[in-house]
Order: sequence, then structure tokens, then C-alpha cells
Amino acid sequence: MNRIFYVNGSFVDEQDAKISVLDRGFLFADAVYEVSSVLNGKLIDNKAHVVRLHRSLNELGMAPPCSDEELIAHQHRLVELNNLKEGLLYLQVSRGVADRDFAYPTDANSSLVMFTQAKQLLETPAANTGINVISVPDIRWQRRDIKTVGLLAPSMAKQQALDAGVQDAWMVQDGYVTEGTSNNAYIVRDDNVIQTRHLGNEILSGITRSAVLRFARESGYEVVEEPFTVEEVKAASEAFSTSASSFVMPVISIDGTTIGDGKPGKVATGLRKVYIETALEREDL
Repeated sequence: MNRIFYVNGSFVDEQDAKISVLDRGFLFADAVYEVSSVLNGKLIDNKAHVVRLHRSLNELGMAPPCSDEELIAHQHRLVELNNLKEGLLYLQVSRGVADRDFAYPTDANSSLVMFTQAKQLLETPAANTGINVISVPDIRWQRRDIKTVGLLAPSMAKQQALDAGVQDAWMVQDGYVTEGTSNNAYIVRDDNVIQTRHLGNEILSGITRSAVLRFARESGYEVVEEPFTVEEVKAASEAFSTSASSFVMPVISIDGTTIGDGKPGKVATGLRKVYIETALEREDL
């Protein structure tokens, strides 16, 4: 059975989900996006994703395609139409359709596209074994705090990791780790302190990041928001990443060097457990 997509006010079959070749998201990557996880048919922490969507739109001077009430209603309807129990909902807002010109058009209407993807989120082998990463230079643009669809650089980094026989890459700028290809990065120091890069233009303010750091503080961990180097990752007792599609994912090696004992540690596994239990209990974290 084909999925149902949402395209600018209409719910359509996948084969009928089309946009114009003059859409600025297609021509210029002049578009932003959000990905919300779905558990038991419910959107998780979706209100926070909508808030971040507005921030991205505001930073680019892009008008929202509809009201928040309409947007959220369309999201819930799409989950229902696709009978999605576990997986992801992707939404993308572009500046709209206009003849190709670098200057922003003055008369274009923002475009909204959404679709769902069934994906196993709760029980994943990688969460039990941990993943291996490599470090790569961060070649992305300087406004990574805006969640744009311009994802070629992280896609290249991801492919470089897969070609190296590992699962992901952590990007490095000026000697310090910024983030993973689609996730925020963390280490756990020997003194049981969780360290992650501070927010700024260099990284995305992750919705899952925010929830996990709150859970970490509530669990009694000290959280330090400061950059760290690859050498500090290698010397850490644990490392992990967070994202809406993987929640909390243990990282057990970087550049071939084992982190800690080479197994998912108690901090990462504990935070993953708390995150999932909370998400199953309530939609807004």
C-alpha cells in the first residue's frame, strides 16, 4: 500500500506527490525541515519541533505556510492516514515557487510538504551494541543552527563513514567536535560529568538534546556545555549522540580507538531508558 503524502493542502498518494521544478527548495535549498518521532501512533515532543521550525523560518525571513493549529492537525491526520505506529514524520517548508533568481521573491507563497516513514526506534541492535564513528573535517556553512535542507556536506561525511566501515562521522572544526552527521555529540568524563558543545551557530539546538540534558540533570549528573577534542573523546569513559530518530545512541569507538570498555555505558543506556519511558508516558517531553 502506497503512503499518503501531504503537499500544499492536499493528502495525495505517493506517486502523485509532486512539487514544481521552480520551487526554491529544489533550486537553492531555500527550505527548512523538521523530523518528529512517532511512538504508538503519537508524535513525540512535536510542539518543541514546531517552535524550532518557527526559529528557522524567522532566521531566513520565510513566512509560515499555515497556522500552527492547521500544521499540527495535518501532521496528526497524516500519521492516521498512514497508520503509522512507530517511525518518523518529516516536514519541509520552502520559500515557494518563483522564477530562478538569487534574490528572495516578493510574491511567492511558502510551500509545505510532509510524509511519514515507518522505522524501528525502540528496539534497535545499534542501541545494544553501540556504534563506531570516525572524525572528519566540518565543511558545512556557518549557520548550522538553522535547520535547512542543505545537507550535502553531512551526507558526504555519512558516506565517508560508511565507506570506512563504521556507522557515523563526528565533524571537527578548529580542533573541536561540532556534532554528528545528523545528531548532537557528547562525552562522559571519568568524573561522571556529561560534556557537550554549547549552543551557537556551529551546531543545531537539538530537541532531543534539550530533553536528554534535562533528564541528565534530574538524574544527578553535572552537565558541562563546552567543546571537546577528538583526543578527549578517546580518553572519555563513554560517548553518545542524540537525535529524534535514534534518541540516545552509545558511541563505542572513534577513529579506531575504543572508548571506555568498548560497550554501551551506564550513562548512555540509562538516559536512553529514561527518554523512552518518558516519551511513551507523555507526548511533550
